[in-house]
Amino acid sequence: MANQSMDNQEFLDPNKALKLYDLDIFTLGKMADSIRQDYFGKKVFFNSNRHINPTNECADVCKFCGFSAHRKNPNAYTMNQEEILRIARDSIEAGALELHIVGAHNPKLNLEWYLELFKTLKANFPQIHIKALTAAEVNYLSVLSGKSYEEVLKLMAQSGVDSMPGGGAEIFDEKIRAFVCKGKVDSTNWLKIHKIWHSLGKKSNATMLFGHIESREHRIDHLLRLYYAQEDSGGFNAFIPLVYQKENNFLNVKNFPSGQEILKTIAIARILLPNIPHIKAYWATLGLNLAMVAQEFGADDIDGTIQREAIQSASGSKSANGILKDELIAQIKNAGFTPVERDSLYNEIRLY
Repeated sequence: MANQSMDNQEFLDPNKALKLYDLDIFTLGKMADSIRQDYFGKKVFFNSNRHINPTNECADVCKFCGFSAHRKNPNAYTMNQEEILRIARDSIEAGALELHIVGAHNPKLNLEWYLELFKTLKANFPQIHIKALTAAEVNYLSVLSGKSYEEVLKLMAQSGVDSMPGGGAEIFDEKIRAFVCKGKVDSTNWLKIHKIWHSLGKKSNATMLFGHIESREHRIDHLLRLYYAQEDSGGFNAFIPLVYQKENNFLNVKNFPSGQEILKTIAIARILLPNIPHIKAYWATLGLNLAMVAQEFGADDIDGTIQREAIQSASGSKSANGILKDELIAQIKNAGFTPVERDSLYNEIRLY
């Protein structure tokens, strides 16, 4: 990767950063694409992964969520470990190199249950990369078990978790959090959990859920907090701007962001986060077409095959059945980029 010198210094002023939104889409895209090409040229990264969501029974009721079992989703479920093991075996036989395991805050699935799951998966599939548990889940399991964040995270690492996903960040502004996800881990502790994980020599991702009731100012604040957190601990592999999905939840957002607003936000993320290597245009929330366009606006990653996905698709995304690897490669090539299959830590496996 190219030198990550902090050439974004002028934009560390929130007011100056906010003015990036006033630029026309092409100027902003050119700025972001220049950074992206300095880092990665025309490469677009993807991986072969499988999402496993063990349960949708949740103690929290986040207003943006269509996945958890509540009035909008009466179909409650909780998998047993044998079922998860079977899914993992089938997924690995189908080519998955990563198991992405996140779910709900289910009081029936305690810390010991998850630790046993991770140990069993590693014992059966020692080669698989386990990316598991958002900071929100870590916080919930910490409260449930009475153990500190440090204790929970060390036990996760010892049990086979290789990296952490970036979910649960939503928007860091606490007033917005109080409305959209009251009761979930607060922003300070979300950042603290990732800092501790990084101190263990582990990597993680970071996200931002946007396009609901937050303002542009809230997005800038979120991005700058991530910038300073990365300066401190250096453990974020990728930033993933997640577009709010508007079906089957309680926010009832009327003004959904335009394609230009989404692309501007992705471009600004690339400009403000030169110290986080990768910007992921997560096709499960953007749709495949916009995710490919985003590669011209600072993004360099599109996520992966997914195989199955339950959280975003519960709110309207078309990601439930994943995407075939050959189709993903073809889409990247057709857009004029070089497909690069990667592992979960961004080591290159194969260029196509």
